[in-house]
Amino acid sequence: MRQTLRSKIIEVCDKKILTKGDSVGVSFYAFFANKNNDPELLMEAATWWISTHRLDHFEKAKKIKQMVEAGL
Repeated sequence: MRQTLRSKIIEVCDKKILTKGDSVGVSFYAFFANKNNDPELLMEAATWWISTHRLDHFEKAKKIKQMVEAGL
């Protein structure tokens, strides 16, 4: 996964955790605007989330942040 996407995921997870607490959930759509302006990046996130790690649609933001920081 490219570094810009990793940074965006960490930033979004941090904001969600700060505003809604440690138990807040996210989907990979949380890292994108409500329009498909970068389909390659969206597919990169979807592949990491669905194909590589077989995550549920919603996962804890804390878990996703830890995975990204660990380089998974």
